[in-house]
Amino acid sequence: MTIKKTLLLVLLTIGFSFNLFSQILEPVKWESNVEKISDTEYNLTFKAKVDKGWYIYSQKSTGGFAPTTIFEYKDQETNYNLQGPTTEPEVAPVFDEIFEEDVIKFKEEALFEQKIKVLNPDLKQIEVFVEYQTCDNSKCIPGDFMFNLSLDGTAVEAKVANIDARSKKLSEELNLNVTGWDNYKKQTVEEQSNLFIFLLGFLGGLIALLTPCVFPMIPLTVSFFTKSASDPKKGLINSILYGFFIFIIYVLLSIPFHLLDSLDPGILNNISTNVTLNIIFFIIFIAFAFSFFGYFELTLPQSWSATMDSKANKIGGFIGVFFMALTLAIVSFSCTGPILGTLLGSSLTADGGAMQLTMGMSGFGLALALPFTLFAMFPKWLNSLPKSGGWLNTVKVVLGFIELALALKFLSNADLVEHWGLLKREVFIGLWILIGTGLVLYLFGKIKFPHDGPLQKLGKGRITTAILVVAFVIYLIPGLTNTKHANLKLLSGFPPPMFYSLYDKSSECPLDLNCHKDLEEGIKAAKLENKPILLDFTGWACVNCRKMEEQVWSTSQVYDMLQDHYVIISLYVDDKKKLPEDKQFYYLRANGTVKTIETIGDKWATLQTINFQNNSQPYYVIVNHDMELLNVTNAYEPNADVYLEWLKTGLENFKK
Repeated sequence: MTIKKTLLLVLLTIGFSFNLFSQILEPVKWESNVEKISDTEYNLTFKAKVDKGWYIYSQKSTGGFAPTTIFEYKDQETNYNLQGPTTEPEVAPVFDEIFEEDVIKFKEEALFEQKIKVLNPDLKQIEVFVEYQTCDNSKCIPGDFMFNLSLDGTAVEAKVANIDARSKKLSEELNLNVTGWDNYKKQTVEEQSNLFIFLLGFLGGLIALLTPCVFPMIPLTVSFFTKSASDPKKGLINSILYGFFIFIIYVLLSIPFHLLDSLDPGILNNISTNVTLNIIFFIIFIAFAFSFFGYFELTLPQSWSATMDSKANKIGGFIGVFFMALTLAIVSFSCTGPILGTLLGSSLTADGGAMQLTMGMSGFGLALALPFTLFAMFPKWLNSLPKSGGWLNTVKVVLGFIELALALKFLSNADLVEHWGLLKREVFIGLWILIGTGLVLYLFGKIKFPHDGPLQKLGKGRITTAILVVAFVIYLIPGLTNTKHANLKLLSGFPPPMFYSLYDKSSECPLDLNCHKDLEEGIKAAKLENKPILLDFTGWACVNCRKMEEQVWSTSQVYDMLQDHYVIISLYVDDKKKLPEDKQFYYLRANGTVKTIETIGDKWATLQTINFQNNSQPYYVIVNHDMELLNVTNAYEPNADVYLEWLKTGLENFKK
C-alpha cells in the first residue's frame, strides 16, 4: 500500500465520517446454524447476508491494506477443539477500487463453516465472535457480531427465555407508542451548534499560534518554502499544500470517535459521563496546567518527529510536504496538546458527539494552517509580526490557569453523575475565584513561574488582561450567595446546577420548578392536573441543558408557563445510580445485540433513542396523556421568545 493510497483512503474516511453522524448503516445481517455430525462433532455455519452494492472481505489477506474477517471462538480450552480452519467460499481475487489492489471479497451472501470436536460432555452452548469490515465503492464500515450457538437445541432457547421472562415486559414499557409524527416534523439545530464549535476550535487554533512551540515556526517555514524552491510558484503551491495537510491531520484525529458513534449512537454520551474518564481528564488537565506553568514539558517521543522529518527530507515533493506538516504537529504537541485536550473534552461532554469534535478540530486545524499559507502568498506581512520573547511564555502561563479552571469541570461531571456532593455549586465557583485571583496576581508580577524572566514593567497587554480577569472574578462573587443574583447566566452549563447547592434546597428540580424524575409518576400527575407533559431529556453533565434552564427557563414568561401550565418530567440520561435489581433488564436491539439496562441513565437514554431516534440533550417533547405529539420536538433553543411560542403552541393544541 503506497503512501498515496493511504492518503486517498484517509480522505474517503473523512468524507464518510460526516455521513455517519446522520445515519447508522447495517449492510450485513448474520444468521447461524449448528449441524450435529456425531456425538462429539458439530458443523457450525455462519451466513452473512450483504446488501446490494456492499461487500464483506475474506479471512485471507492478499498482503495489502484491505481488512479481513476474523472469527473468535470463545472459551475453547478444555471444552472443544477446532477441526481445521474456518472455511469460506472459493472466490478469485478482484481489483478493489478503494484499496487499489486485488482482494478476496464476497457480495450478496457469504457462508463460513467451522467443524468442532466437543471435549466437555456437559457443554451446551458456544459463543463465537466475528469482527469484519464491509465496504461499497466509496466507504467502509467496521462491524462485529456475537453468536450464541446451542449444541442440543435447548441452551440458547433457555437463555433467551430467561432474558424474555426478566426483560420483555420492561423492554416493552420503554416503547411509548408516540403518535402524531405526521403532523410535526422533527426540529434540528445541528448546523448552528456545529458552527459554534467550529468557531471555538478556530479560536483555539489562533491561541495555539501564539505559543512558543508554534509562533517562531511561522517565519522559518514560510522562508523555507519561498526561498528553497527553484520556482516561486512551486514554493507557493508547496506552502498551500503544507497548510492543507496541517488541516487534514487535525481532522483525522476525530475519525476514531465517528467509528465509535456508528457502532452505538449512545456511546459518546456514555464516554462523556463516564466517571473514570472524567477523573482521568481532570488529572490530565491538571498536568497540562503545570506543564504550561513550566514545571515540566509534555512532548511526544523525539523519535517520532525525527522519523517524520527524515521522511520529509528523503521523499520530497507532495508526500514530503505532508511529512513536514506531520512533523510540525508532533514537535508542537507540548503547546497544542493541552488546547486539543480541552477541545476533545469539551466535545465529548457536549451533545453533538463526534461531529462536533470534527468541527472543532477542523476549526483548530484551519486556524493553525492559515498563517503558513497567507504569509507565503504575501511575504511582506512577515515584517509586521512581533518578535518572539517573554510574552510567549506569559501566554502559556495564562493558558495554564485556564486549564486549571477547566479541570474542575471534569471533576464536577463525575461528582454530579455519582452524587458525591464534593463540588457543590458554591464550592466550584469559589475555586474559580481563587484561580482567577491567582491569575491576576501573576499578571501583576506578584507570582512567578520557572520560565518567567525579570518583569521590567507592566505592558498594556498584561494590564488589560488583568482588568478583564478582575471583572470576571467580581462577576463570580454573587454565585456564592443564596440570592436571585446567584444565577450566573453567562456561565450557564459550566458550574453545577443551581439546585446542587450548599444551601438547603426544597427541590432538586431546575429553578425549583415542579418536576418529576420518574415517567410513570409524571404521567399520573399530568392526568390528575389535566396538563400537557414536557418530556425533558437532560443530563447532569449536559452543558446546553444548564444553559437552557438558567438562560431560557429562568425568564419570567417561560418560567410561569412551565410552572402553571405544564408537568415537567426530567429524565437524566447520564444518571449512574443503579436501578433496583428487579428493574434491571436486557434490551434486545433490532440488530440482534443486547444492551444491559443497569442504571437510571441507561433506561432513559434507551427510551429516548427508541421513541425519538435521537440521543442528544437537551431534547424536549410536548405530549398529551396518550403520548400524542402536540408540537415539533425541540432541542437547544437559546431564544427565550421562540421557546415560549413553542410552549404556547403545545398548550393550545392540548386544549383543542
